[in-house]
Amino acid sequence: MFDKTRADRASQYNNKERLNTTMSDQRKQDLGLWVGPELAKLLGQAEHEIELETVSGDASFRRYFRIRHQGKTYIAVDAPIESEDSHAFVSIAQLFRQANVTTPLVLAVDYQQGFMLLQDFGDQLYLPRLLAEQTSTDITADCLYTQAIDTLIQLQSNTDGSALPAYDGDFLRAEMALFSRWFCEKYLALSLDQAEHKIIEAAFDVLADRALQQTQVAVHRDYHSRNLLILDESDFPAPQGPGVIDFQDAMCGAYTYDLVSLLRDCYVQWPQQRIRRWAMAYYQQAQAAGIIAGVAEADFICDFDLMGLQRNLKVLGIFARLYIRDNKPQYLADMPRVITYFTAVSERYSDIPEIAEFTDWFERRVLTVARPKLGL
Repeated sequence: MFDKTRADRASQYNNKERLNTTMSDQRKQDLGLWVGPELAKLLGQAEHEIELETVSGDASFRRYFRIRHQGKTYIAVDAPIESEDSHAFVSIAQLFRQANVTTPLVLAVDYQQGFMLLQDFGDQLYLPRLLAEQTSTDITADCLYTQAIDTLIQLQSNTDGSALPAYDGDFLRAEMALFSRWFCEKYLALSLDQAEHKIIEAAFDVLADRALQQTQVAVHRDYHSRNLLILDESDFPAPQGPGVIDFQDAMCGAYTYDLVSLLRDCYVQWPQQRIRRWAMAYYQQAQAAGIIAGVAEADFICDFDLMGLQRNLKVLGIFARLYIRDNKPQYLADMPRVITYFTAVSERYSDIPEIAEFTDWFERRVLTVARPKLGL
């Protein structure tokens, strides 16, 4: 069902340069020419002139457009075949729906051109609602995180993770290598010597090995506030849970990966006591569902923390790459939050020699340069 060679290409992950596709008006025009007849066929109507309204994109080369027609809306997707995998999107959307996870219905697809027509989930992302709570007395966050955790339990309980590419050691290390290459060497302009690379690789090995020791489940890989939507109850009757998007890179990996993506979100930060409370709510549900039967609470917290460190390093590399290669400077504003997560957690694991040595190096070499550059 899925292209498992994605995992096999992990050794090339660090060196792979995605095609710098120019999102020309021509592709938008071609998308419009394709989607008009598809929508007419879907509705059983004569073709009408349509207008594509730009919707905010993501960190990929995909573009999203809203179509308004007879009081309803749809999403047209431009996913260039040189850089995006529409087959994976369609297959995983169906797989997750079978697990009672609300993903958008794929109404039409053209794999050769890289075009899709999707159900519209609207614009109510989790992120602005969560940010609003931080400046008010609203209690929205508890409700939203409860729903997101319930959905995560559904995903992990009801999805056959073995049907997805393996989130294996090579892939985990390749992701972390983005930190060395893009954040350290390209963004901070650090020249790393052999001894430093040895410290870095030792820490990478520990984090990858600890992730592989965890229970392996279906992993969304970007389960956070920019990929979860509050659905309109008039179109999606409750109880529904969040709409879930940007799932096409799903793999089979560590059970804590999506949880730490959600609770130590790169785009919104919460006090540690709230994170701990939400994490323990997941732990209790995952125990009851048999996802992690037999995992002690202390081991769960350690799994959660160390998985977060791996993700933090990966994200710092990705954000640097988005800025340098893809001309997306907006991600620089989120780097300090990710660094704060990393330093706060890594300091608690000084009993792991490789993590302790890496943390010391990170403070001396990386933060010395990053602090003035990022205004930390």
